[in-house]
Amino acid sequence: MSTHFETQAIRTQLERSHFLEHSTPLYLTSSFVFEDAEDMRASFAEEKNRNLYSRFTNPNVSEFVTKMVSLEDAEDGYAFATGMAAIFSTFAALLESGDHILSCQSVFGSTHSLFTTYFPKWKIETTYFKADEVDQLELFLKKETKILYVETPTNPGLDVLDLDFLGAFAKKHNLVFIVDNCFATPYLQKPIQYGADLVIHSATKLIDGQGRVLGGVVVGKKELIRDIYLFSRNTGPAMSPFNAWVLSKSLETLAVRVEKHCENALKLASFLETKKEIKKVKYPFLVSHPQYDIAKKQMKQGGNIVVFELKGGLTSGSAFLNKIRMCSLSANLGDTRTIVTHPASTTHSKLSEEDRLAVGITDGLIRVSVGLEDINDIINDINQALEN
Repeated sequence: MSTHFETQAIRTQLERSHFLEHSTPLYLTSSFVFEDAEDMRASFAEEKNRNLYSRFTNPNVSEFVTKMVSLEDAEDGYAFATGMAAIFSTFAALLESGDHILSCQSVFGSTHSLFTTYFPKWKIETTYFKADEVDQLELFLKKETKILYVETPTNPGLDVLDLDFLGAFAKKHNLVFIVDNCFATPYLQKPIQYGADLVIHSATKLIDGQGRVLGGVVVGKKELIRDIYLFSRNTGPAMSPFNAWVLSKSLETLAVRVEKHCENALKLASFLETKKEIKKVKYPFLVSHPQYDIAKKQMKQGGNIVVFELKGGLTSGSAFLNKIRMCSLSANLGDTRTIVTHPASTTHSKLSEEDRLAVGITDGLIRVSVGLEDINDIINDINQALEN
């Protein structure tokens, strides 16, 4: 098999059946049969590597996971019904009561809820650090610290954390280093190359790329995935075969899609820097980004998310959204269609103002998931909304 990303994404397939199909078929079955009693015994004893039940494994899910493992340079993986199922199951499988998580402060809203509302019920604590505090991580360590967790780029503040530094830190202190790579995808960034033990994706976003299905996946070290698999096999957050089939096909176009997303995003970000209605623009591959050098070091391009801050706060944010004509107003991201979101009044509205400001979510912050439309049409729509 070629080591080139695009070829791996396209040519990693299940073995063809006797029908010699060119494209992998759907395996919409709940269970699988056995040749005889000994075959069934050996299969359940895991002496044979085969499908038993689609809550455990399924051919379509296996193909999708195999591709993700290959593209992320991982050893093994497991797929889930949603990105949050992947995040929860990973932490639940690896942590015990009394353990401690060290996490970057800017995380997805539901991840924040896990850390602050649900995990404390099981006496699992989380300490947050800011993006500009990575050189002070020793101060946040406890003897109970087990996991170092980060998103990079972060959602929605687009902070970029130094994976090389964090990987070395985690290794020094014997921490499980987990990276949410949703915004970058393996096409732009491979955290395992920088020391990550596990990489998590909400496959709902850029992996699918067309707003069709939900999904999540975690890949990484074999022994850690084994623990996650056993937990998930018993708790049941499995990905459906149909969604896996869609996502595996989606990966075939990931490279070309992300290339165009990034090209459009950089052009939009550069345009927005010229607008007087905007206080600031943030995009990893703009020279004005505070972690521009880190982004250039560990990312191939800057991703498809652009954020900017409007003058006028909440009122301006709502007025801007009401003037949008072509772009979609949605909480999703990574779609072919450009999506505009006002985090302070929607995705992060349940956070306190203090918590929002701590991760850079000001009242006037707008997040744009830049799509694949003609860039002039994207710019014209956003420009008319700004001016009106």
